[in-house]
Amino acid sequence: MDEITKFFKILSDETRLRILILLYHRKLCVCQICGITGESQPKISKHLAKLRDMGFVKDQRVEKFVFYRLSIDEQMLKEILMIIIDNIDDNSKFRSDIEKIKDAKKYLETCKGLI
Repeated sequence: MDEITKFFKILSDETRLRILILLYHRKLCVCQICGITGESQPKISKHLAKLRDMGFVKDQRVEKFVFYRLSIDEQMLKEILMIIIDNIDDNSKFRSDIEKIKDAKKYLETCKGLI
């Protein structure tokens, strides 16, 4: 499948788009993404697996956590994501996610008690 077609299919899901926007700003683990978005761990993990399988994110194990980071190599796809990010002020959910990313460490601390 064409890379741009795959990318637009990924962007067509709000949860995956929220994850990409968050990972654009910093690497995060599943529990941090769940805490920021308010979505369940199985839902976030399912979307991250799809993003990883399609090559848009990479994962890295650190102790008991798996951190994800954005991994978009094609310049045009990066620019499309940047245009979206530059215009998120119109969407309160995306704006809220970005504000909560400052507290990402708090969500990681919460997860440590659960593992």
